[in-house]
Amino acid sequence: MATMTAAQRRDQARREYDAFIRSCPTNQLLDRISDKWVSLVVSALAAGSMRYSDLGRKIAGVSPKMLTQTLRALERDGIVARTVTPSVPVRVDYELTPLGASLSCLLSAVKDWAELHIEQVNEAREQYDAKEH
Repeated sequence: MATMTAAQRRDQARREYDAFIRSCPTNQLLDRISDKWVSLVVSALAAGSMRYSDLGRKIAGVSPKMLTQTLRALERDGIVARTVTPSVPVRVDYELTPLGASLSCLLSAVKDWAELHIEQVNEAREQYDAKEH
């Protein structure tokens, strides 16, 4: 078995991500994409390009500040593209990038699962809460 130099070990460590390690970039990415607002924004954009105000209306309960922060983070991560059209007033549209489209399948499936199974979860919660712990 050949031994590796320190440089080779560092290179291998960079290639082998482990999301269970807090400092790993994949752990940080999982933190981002598991956010409720991210999931809802990506799911909403799966249907196609939307304006900021349309997203705000579609996603009940999201504050303008949270929507802006979420969109900026997703744009930075390459999941959402922002297009500004000069007009009066300025038109800003958001759409999924190819990377975002590949993620939308997964997040939409999680959203669909939640909608399908919420009654079972509510029953389990009621049973749990009824027990003395």
